[in-house]
Amino acid sequence: MSEPKDDEIKRSLQATDGLYFRLVLLVGETGSGKTGVLREVAEKFGSSVINVNLALSGKLLELTAKQRPVRLPRIFAHIADEAQSPLVLDNLEILFDRNLKQDPLRLLQGISRNRAVVASWNGTMKSGRLFYAETGHPEYRSYDSVDALIVQMDNPDKVDSVRAPSAVDMVAQRATADRAG
Repeated sequence: MSEPKDDEIKRSLQATDGLYFRLVLLVGETGSGKTGVLREVAEKFGSSVINVNLALSGKLLELTAKQRPVRLPRIFAHIADEAQSPLVLDNLEILFDRNLKQDPLRLLQGISRNRAVVASWNGTMKSGRLFYAETGHPEYRSYDSVDALIVQMDNPDKVDSVRAPSAVDMVAQRATADRAG
C-alpha cells in the first residue's frame, strides 16, 4: 500500500533540514487533489494554507503596472514572513503571469532559504524536468534543474529520486562544489 501524500510531504519536509532551499513542491495537474493534500499538511503542522493568488492580487492592485514586477518579490517575502512554518502555499498562478516578469521557482526558492515551504505546482515532472502548463500556453515554463524536493500526485510511491536526493547527499554535493569552486 502506498504512503499517503501528506505523510510523504511530512517526510520530505524533514529531509529539507540543513538544505540550502527548504522547498517541497507538490506537483500535479489541475484537479489532481493538491489542495486537499495541502490542507491536511497544514492541519498536521498547525499552520494554514495561503492562497497566493488572493494574498498577492489585493496588494498588487494598489500598484501601477510598472511597480508590480519590481515590488512583487518583496510583497511575497512579507506574506511569507507573517505566516507560520512550514509555509503552505496553494494557487500560485499569479506568479506565472507574464506581465509580472517573475521566475516563480526562483521566488519560491528565495522564501525557502529561512523556512520550510510546501507549495503546489500545477504541472508535471517528466524525465527529471519540471513543467508548468502545456507547450504553447502563454505561461508555459520548463526547468531542467530543480533545487527542491518533488512529491508527485500521480506517483503514489515516492518522492522523485532524480530531483530529491537525501539531505546527506545534498550536503555532500554542496561540499564538493565548494571545494571545486
